[in-house]
Amino acid sequence: MKRIFSSHNLQLVHHWKNVLATAGIHSIVRNEMLSSAMGELPPAECQAQLWVDAADAPAAQALLNQTIGGPDWTCACGETLGAQFTDCWRCGRARSG
Repeated sequence: MKRIFSSHNLQLVHHWKNVLATAGIHSIVRNEMLSSAMGELPPAECQAQLWVDAADAPAAQALLNQTIGGPDWTCACGETLGAQFTDCWRCGRARSG
C-alpha cells in the first residue's frame, strides 16, 4: 500500500476516494478519527490519509494531479497561482489558455 494524499479535511479525503473509485481504483482511508487527538499528538500525524495498492499508485496519483488542475500558473502581472485558481487574486485577470 502507498499513501497518495492526506489532509485535515476529512470530506476532501473522501472526495478523492470517490474520484478514485469512479476510475476503478480501490483505496482506503486511514487515520479518519485522529483529529480528536490533535494537541495530544502532532497535527501532521492526525491527518486523514488516502492509501492505494502500490501497483495502482502511479495511475491514482496521475488522476488526482489531472483532476486538481495541473501545474501552477503565472498571471501576466507576475503573480504565481495554484492550478485550482481561475482568476488572479492580485489583479483580477482571468486565467488564459
